Amino acid sequence: MELILAPESWPFSVSLILIIAIAIIEGSGLLIGHTFSGWLDQLLPDASVGAGASEAWLGWLHVGKVPILVLLVTLLTAFTMLGYAIAALSKGLFGFYLPAILAAPVAFVGALPVVRVLGTGIARITPRDETTAVLLETLVGRIAVIVNGTARTNYPAEARVKNEHGQTLYVHVEPDAPERSFGPGESVLLVRQVSGSRFQAIANPRPDLL
Repeated sequence: MELILAPESWPFSVSLILIIAIAIIEGSGLLIGHTFSGWLDQLLPDASVGAGASEAWLGWLHVGKVPILVLLVTLLTAFTMLGYAIAALSKGLFGFYLPAILAAPVAFVGALPVVRVLGTGIARITPRDETTAVLLETLVGRIAVIVNGTARTNYPAEARVKNEHGQTLYVHVEPDAPERSFGPGESVLLVRQVSGSRFQAIANPRPDLL
């Protein structure tokens, strides 16, 4: 407890609090059908457009191949554990905790390879998120099922759909009419690609086709 409450450990304690907060919010969201994981993934393509060093770094960290929330939690966890380890080692060797201004950058840099390694393993077992490997426009006309959140105009929800090869992909869906909404478990027909993995949909006119 002394390690967690030490003033020099405040970046790592804040990171620990964020991990707990994400777990609580995401868990509560699952109960009510709303989570912000899909929202983060929806923002990501627009945030990562462009070339250069930033795009290379994002690719190196498997951004776009692994859900962004998973990467964020992995980064925070690695940062927290490395930070506390550095603080404990400093206390054991020198009798004092390394100042946060020195320990935090070291822990952050050390956490990046951890995200890279774990992201590689996660990407291999979650091929469903590699939607960039297929032509998403070919999904128009296919039936999708809402799996996460409630789809409203300008507030897309995550939906599961299969492509022509039978592969399961996850896209973001919103109704094509302002008065409509689709909740978890509802099947919809994708009628238009808005951008990237974002589609407009109507209620499935042929439920027997699902």
